Amino acid sequence: MSNQSVQTVSTSNDKFKVALAVVATIAGVVGFFYLKGQNKPALVAAGALVAGLVFAVLLLWTSTTGREFLSFAKESVRETKKVVWPTRREATQITGIVFAFVVVTAIFLWGTDKILEFLLYDLILGWKS
Repeated sequence: MSNQSVQTVSTSNDKFKVALAVVATIAGVVGFFYLKGQNKPALVAAGALVAGLVFAVLLLWTSTTGREFLSFAKESVRETKKVVWPTRREATQITGIVFAFVVVTAIFLWGTDKILEFLLYDLILGWKS
C-alpha cells in the first residue's frame, strides 16, 4: 500500500471561475467607491461591496481551488483558537524586557559612535570639534 498523495490538477473551468471571482471582488470594491462618490446612501454602497464579495465566494465555492482555499481558511481559524495567548502580566513583562533591551542597545551604539568619533577626529586626524 503506497502513501503517495494525489494532487488534483485544476481544469480551465476552475481557473475561469477563480478569475471571475477575482473580477467580482474588484467590481464590488470599485462599485462601493463609485457609489460612495456619487453621494448614494452608505447602505447602497455597502450593498454593492457585499454583493461582489458574496458572488465571489459563491464562485469560489464551486471550484476545486476555491473549496481547497476555504477549507484551508477554516483549518487556520481552528488552529488559531488552539494558540495559548500570554496573560496581561506576561505580555507586560515581555514588553518591558524588549524596551530595556532597546534602551541598552541604543546606549551601546551611542557610546560606540562617540568613541569612534573621538578616535578618528581627535586622535588620528587631529581635528578638534
